[in-house]
Amino acid sequence: MTYAPDSTAGDSAPAEPSTARRGFGCLLEIVETLVLTLVIYLLIHNFIAQPFEVDQNSMMPTIQPGEYVLIDKLTPRFDDFRRGDVIVFQPPEQYQQGGIPFIKRVIGLPGDTVELVNGNVFITAPGGSPVRIDEPYVRRDERGQVMPTQPRDANSTSEWTVPDGSYFVMGDNRPESQDSRVFGPIERDLIVGRAWLRYFPLDRIGFVQRPEYAGLPDQTQDGAAARRLLPLGYPVGGSWATIQASTSRL
Repeated sequence: MTYAPDSTAGDSAPAEPSTARRGFGCLLEIVETLVLTLVIYLLIHNFIAQPFEVDQNSMMPTIQPGEYVLIDKLTPRFDDFRRGDVIVFQPPEQYQQGGIPFIKRVIGLPGDTVELVNGNVFITAPGGSPVRIDEPYVRRDERGQVMPTQPRDANSTSEWTVPDGSYFVMGDNRPESQDSRVFGPIERDLIVGRAWLRYFPLDRIGFVQRPEYAGLPDQTQDGAAARRLLPLGYPVGGSWATIQASTSRL
């Protein structure tokens, strides 16, 4: 009787290293994808845009507590902040609240004089005359009247001159906003970026509008030149905010 050689073991042996190589290749592809995704996320988060959940009422009615906004970090590298921009910034050290950024509106530019008179805001640009600005975005009372802008610090300070490289900011909810009326103009290095888009809730989706102020320039004359001189290490604020499900909270 003739027996055929048993070749089962010999035929299946080469398949084991091939399977292992395929498994290792799949694992490597997964790791590469995860690393690439993380790098792209960090680049976008730190240099281009960052989502924030607003947890403050200082910008009512423009931005409500619980709404989500997208912060533009890219364009301020090439174009200076403008009067009326809504910005996110790290408050001065003595006013910090657990690392949570503030969100306010730019009112005074470098070189401006900001003055509060009878509840109204007057701006004097360098070389210009005082201009009372129209602020339709400010919170209104139960009668529909714009709420007056009053001093907020212990000394009832009502006039400020904005230094070079700084901005005077106020919240739209003037009676309850802790802003430059309390801690003075903020330095540009503290700014994270400008609020660009409100994307939640769905019925409030829209761009954050920047108003026009008649009789005043919306930007300093040397603003663009100043931006070109800023170093690439301009702070992006990614570590300043409390992270909640990949979204910073204001």
